[in-house]
Amino acid sequence: MTEAAALPGQPRGGVLSGPATTRTVNVLAPNPSAMTLDGTNTWIVAEPDSDLAVVVDPGPLDDAHLRNVVATAERMGKRVALTLLTHGHPDHAEGAARFAELTRTHVRALDPALRLGDEGLGAGDVITTGGLEMWVVPTPGHTADSLCFHLPADRAVLTGDTVLGRGTTVVAHPDGRLGDYLDSLRRLRSLTVDDGVHTVLPGHGPVLDDAQGAIEFYLAHRAHRLAQVETAVENGFTTAADVVGRVYADVDRSLWPAAELSVRAQLEYLSEHGLI
Repeated sequence: MTEAAALPGQPRGGVLSGPATTRTVNVLAPNPSAMTLDGTNTWIVAEPDSDLAVVVDPGPLDDAHLRNVVATAERMGKRVALTLLTHGHPDHAEGAARFAELTRTHVRALDPALRLGDEGLGAGDVITTGGLEMWVVPTPGHTADSLCFHLPADRAVLTGDTVLGRGTTVVAHPDGRLGDYLDSLRRLRSLTVDDGVHTVLPGHGPVLDDAQGAIEFYLAHRAHRLAQVETAVENGFTTAADVVGRVYADVDRSLWPAAELSVRAQLEYLSEHGLI
């Protein structure tokens, strides 16, 4: 067993850019950071025998990256015909308007403020561009507008920031809510149990080849952190900043501001459920 295979979700090693499944290719954006890991994954999705492609999350406003996505699609013999957003954070969506100019495409998103064109995205919608079958799965929690895209033919799901290829994601309070996030993880778990999904195509980090294992890890991690926060409050650590210092003491301090957002969401959840 390799070291990667021993990790939650069995992350793939090697270069992140390039083909991931039969219908997906990743173009990694040059915006690495503590929050974005290696950078934003921009996904090109297309049927093998089609000349049309869908792009999910063009990424930051970096003209070289956006042009590279177009060029990559063209080398595949594809024309980008539609742009989709998993959510509105700038590292995923800031380049969408410029990308739409380059490709002359509409941008579809859950949040009307992010759309370019008349169509949005919602539960039950199916993307059929170029013969694709890609189902929209609402997954609020990281943000209120977070979506995933289920690609049944590849037994895969594109998860944006809801599930990452490495580490865990932030519940970005107050827009993100922990109760919603837990429900979303359970919804994704049902895709692995009922619909045979085994591959996670995340918004950051490597592809995961054990979707169910990754999601089970996420659920267990959230339960563990929630218990830690509850214990910290019982021991007198009542502010979010104090709880972060107690519960996230082993986490790089550069990530503490993001951890505080998740702690605020956890405190809200505990309060709503009468646990603190």
